[in-house]
Amino acid sequence: MSPTTRPDDQLVPATTRAWTVTAYGAKHPLELRERPTPGVGPTDLLVRVAAAGVNPLDVKTWHGEFRVPLPYRTPFTLGNDLAGVVERIGPGVRGFAVGDAVYARVDQRRVGTFAERVSVAEADCAPVPRSVSLVEAASLPLVALTAWQALVVRAGVRPGHRVLVHAGTGGVGSTAIQLAKHLGAHVATTASAANADLVRSFGADEVVDHRTEDFTARLHDYDAVLDPLGAPSVLRSLTVLKPGGVVVGISGPPDPDFASQLGRPLLRPVLALTSRKVRSVARRRGVRYTFLFMSANGEQLRRVTELVDAGVIRPTVERTYPFAETPDALAQVAGGRTRGKVVVTVP
Repeated sequence: MSPTTRPDDQLVPATTRAWTVTAYGAKHPLELRERPTPGVGPTDLLVRVAAAGVNPLDVKTWHGEFRVPLPYRTPFTLGNDLAGVVERIGPGVRGFAVGDAVYARVDQRRVGTFAERVSVAEADCAPVPRSVSLVEAASLPLVALTAWQALVVRAGVRPGHRVLVHAGTGGVGSTAIQLAKHLGAHVATTASAANADLVRSFGADEVVDHRTEDFTARLHDYDAVLDPLGAPSVLRSLTVLKPGGVVVGISGPPDPDFASQLGRPLLRPVLALTSRKVRSVARRRGVRYTFLFMSANGEQLRRVTELVDAGVIRPTVERTYPFAETPDALAQVAGGRTRGKVVVTVP
């Protein structure tokens, strides 16, 4: 061993396998490629990935739906969620050590968790909850941070509020119901009748069968709506709010503030145009619409860890796929009928 080589360096292979987007669009299959193992910056962790959560965002990124705001240069590795073990740390890392179990939603500029090893900023990581497995932990970061940023940060949900969470059986929906209930809200959700008992087990007080009922006819005077379904649903969700209420949309339409979040002010006019109808309707009704593209945040994820270990939030994993079948996992999520989360396990 040379004087400049640390013991942990001896354990890390020079290359790692990663599922790679070679061109945008579903007609271009992912490729499993060998690449150099990522290096670590001063405040980075190199994490050996044990499991990676699969999200609709991964499918949309691959298919090019976010190509304008997030123009990743091909080839790039796909994936946003991970849980794993720290193999190497940068010299400025203070909160973690080699061998620690961590989980994270990586920063949007550093996607790539469908890989054997990933370099992650320390600020985006949190210790894995003691009460769950690495597979369960990998299912949580993106959906739990989305729920936290939507309900706590954007909507300011408090005891006594009335909150509607659409698509209550999905990864975001199931987590958001649990968090909203913990915050003291009366929670309604949309789901099929077959899944009514499941969403009630998450804490839903009211269940609207999206196949046979119109939620706008049944629900009124709500303080907040979390909508993962897109513009047509957002427009209808605005009608169930009381004055001053807010719809937080996570599938669009993106609003001008999203351009500021990305640091791309030239996009503001474009996003103002695409969201004009929704924002105009909200203004006329005396309510608000805000688009949320969740961001990585290790401090918020530590709060999630506390809630998981306290039994407030429980992860729901419908199915796992081995690393070699990552494209199949993405295909299931693209189908839109998942109850909870799909997770890829990495050998």
